[in-house]
Amino acid sequence: MFDIRDFGAVGDGKTLNTKYIQKAIEACFEAGGGRVLVAGGKYMTGSIRLKSNVELHIAADGVLLGSPNCSDYPEWENLVHITKELLPRNRSACMIFAEECENISLTGIGTIDCNGKSFVEPEEDENSCCYFRRIDAPTPPRVVFFTGCRNVTVENVTMVNQPPGWSYWIHDCDYVTFDRVKIIAALEYPNNDGIHINSSRNVTISNSNISCGDDCIIVRANNSSLAENKVCEKVTVTNCNLTSWSGGIRVGWIKDGTIRNCTFSNLVMTDTSVGISILLPGRGAERVPDEGREKTRIENLSFSNIVMDSCNSNAILVHIHDNPAAAVEAVRNLYFSDIHATSCELPYLCGRADCLLENIYFNNCTFERTGSCDPRHGYFGIWDRRTTDTIGDLYINYSKNVVLNNTAITIKSPFAWKKTK
Repeated sequence: MFDIRDFGAVGDGKTLNTKYIQKAIEACFEAGGGRVLVAGGKYMTGSIRLKSNVELHIAADGVLLGSPNCSDYPEWENLVHITKELLPRNRSACMIFAEECENISLTGIGTIDCNGKSFVEPEEDENSCCYFRRIDAPTPPRVVFFTGCRNVTVENVTMVNQPPGWSYWIHDCDYVTFDRVKIIAALEYPNNDGIHINSSRNVTISNSNISCGDDCIIVRANNSSLAENKVCEKVTVTNCNLTSWSGGIRVGWIKDGTIRNCTFSNLVMTDTSVGISILLPGRGAERVPDEGREKTRIENLSFSNIVMDSCNSNAILVHIHDNPAAAVEAVRNLYFSDIHATSCELPYLCGRADCLLENIYFNNCTFERTGSCDPRHGYFGIWDRRTTDTIGDLYINYSKNVVLNNTAITIKSPFAWKKTK
């Protein structure tokens, strides 16, 4: 046991403890591994780096508080597993980092308070409920960032008050487990995704509660920053509650590689913009910071036993954008069973003339179109990629072998906007 207080840390919520926490991690690593304890106070920190065989344990009476100062989250330099300039947002800054480590853990029923309120301002429109990033306070683009790691465990920890940045980014890692995790982010903050799984394998997310302004769980294969292309596969998400002003589950993006053999089961989604999305957009002439470098191939995904209540767009959205930059090899073998959704819009399935959606199966599903929607963060971006004559109704185009078995579709009311603060 390596108690950070024994290395000089002060839990008054004001003292910057970065160097003391890092000293405890280094001592634990040099001793061959063990537990670094955060307990008995609120410990402010900037960027810290985990090492192999180290468990960072936040006790019930412990809080790891993010610094409100941008300078306390410097870019990580001399990285060996990734090219920093090719990362999303071209940045490596984060609160908790690990690179090419084994047997690392983030545990305990304590709290990570990311101090996100220090990095946002409310929109000037008094009728708006949303916030935007402060121009003078660029946030670290991730809170927890693990890359090239193996045997990773995140268990019981509660994360709150995320800034406009991803809560967890798991990038080219193997054997990763999230269990009984709480991610409680402000819905009105932009881009504070929940768990972002990228180019990783053998990942399990279970028994967790995620509430955030952007997508709750993302599965991608953006290999731009890696020396070689990796497959994202064997991802299992089960027994989770998801709330988001964007998507509940999102798979794929621009020029992702191969995503395959994943299951999503026993989920409850409430008040999302879209429930399940496989949205593969294009772009303009310029490369965007968050795009991959190879054709996207998505196959063998299973979604089962999912309840969606009050989706403000489509319960299910699968769309290959009609743009050459949306480089897609295949989207096929998608299985939806026992999906029960109330949503503003019915499922939308649209491939492309040169790349049909293939083998889409619905079994024992119910979809009820409520017709009313509440446009909020993330919502307009979903609509911008479609035409008005495809909004609302069940839409299937450029698709091959779509099967609906014992599936009921109910239209409760006509489509209508609902303006709310």
